[in-house]
Amino acid sequence: MPQKKAIEADASAIEEIMRKVHHLEIKAKRLSRESFSGEYHASFKGQGLDFEDFREYQHGDEIRFIDWNVTARMNSPFIRTFREERELTVLIAVDISGSFDFGSKYFSKREIAAEIAAVLAFSAKHNGDKVGLLLFANEPILFLPPAKGSRHTLRLIREVLATQAPNATTNIAGACDFINRTLKRKSLIFLLSDFVDNDFHKKLGTLSQKHETIGIRIFDPVEQELPDVGKVNLLDPETGQERLINTSNANVRMAYNKLNSRRLEALQKAFSKYKIDHINAATDQDYLPLLHHLFKTRSSRHA
Repeated sequence: MPQKKAIEADASAIEEIMRKVHHLEIKAKRLSRESFSGEYHASFKGQGLDFEDFREYQHGDEIRFIDWNVTARMNSPFIRTFREERELTVLIAVDISGSFDFGSKYFSKREIAAEIAAVLAFSAKHNGDKVGLLLFANEPILFLPPAKGSRHTLRLIREVLATQAPNATTNIAGACDFINRTLKRKSLIFLLSDFVDNDFHKKLGTLSQKHETIGIRIFDPVEQELPDVGKVNLLDPETGQERLINTSNANVRMAYNKLNSRRLEALQKAFSKYKIDHINAATDQDYLPLLHHLFKTRSSRHA
């Protein structure tokens, strides 16, 4: 009987995940088609130029594009012509550590991450880009190489919702190293995390030097400031440690708020230093205006 109950529980969990995937598919397809398709296309350019053909040199052409072999054969200067390479390689990297399963109201950070990942994945799909997925916690947990197709995109969404990390701690630096080792070609990286970790800023900078990197910080409002609710047991979801805290103590709240402010200031400085575009999405607010603003800012910069 216990085994039968476990099987039924697993089946129920799978059914719930598939229901969420179907819901996200409908929502993300609509948003990517109606709201983000043009903005995404304008925001993220191709990663280079593809050789197209040769033609005779004309006044004003770039001398550096002259092909000297063809020029010698034809007894007249010829240049190489190129077309813009529109196709991008996109990787959505999602933190699935213990702290990312927290949510104080309607949605957890992971559920918001799954929605954003779905919108990004379908926007990339409509643009003809290849999309991959990295799920990480204290180490890389799952890597789906960039590919095209609806089935691949749906699997990506399902894995964000369903994959569990064997260790709940976070290692953003390790995720950055993995991406740099694995993706040989310059790619567009969306990094979704609460960025509650230590000693990862330099590795984040190295990642941004090799790949175009976008930071998407997802947080819960309760994490911003410690509320005055008396004595509570606080559980660290990543270490499992539990501690009794008197939140009515003004010094305790002040110390927590200062620590949190310093961490966020350091993260902001790292984003600015390495010129990483980013947004801060709360679990209790609509993330769509933030994505719109991100895309519009980038498209105006590229105009």
